[in-house]
Amino acid sequence: MRRTAAAPLSISIAAIAFDCRDAATVATFWSAAFDIPLDSEPTLSEYFASFGHNDPDAAASMMFIQVSASKAVKNRVHLDLQTDDRAGEVERFVSLGTTIVHDKDEGNIRWTTLTDPEGNEFCVASH
Repeated sequence: MRRTAAAPLSISIAAIAFDCRDAATVATFWSAAFDIPLDSEPTLSEYFASFGHNDPDAAASMMFIQVSASKAVKNRVHLDLQTDDRAGEVERFVSLGTTIVHDKDEGNIRWTTLTDPEGNEFCVASH
């Protein structure tokens, strides 16, 4: 059933969740990437960490939850980040510990695919 303009949306994204081996490591990376402080409650640990839950200026809340399995294949869902300074942002991400996978240029969109400290892919694009 399709939602009509008169019916308000009753669902929203609470957080973007990352499964990871070490929640503190991955959360610290993404916290620095977005310049959003980690949430103070619950306390940062290898099991769980988050940021943006109590920050009205945060674009999104992110949670990092320890799982026993390691990442084995390419992400089916990933973050696509956009900037006017792709080269500068890629350089900043590399300084935070990312690995560059490849650069792409299709049509009028250029992007770089990188990985976070546990190998989760994400892209930084410019149009």
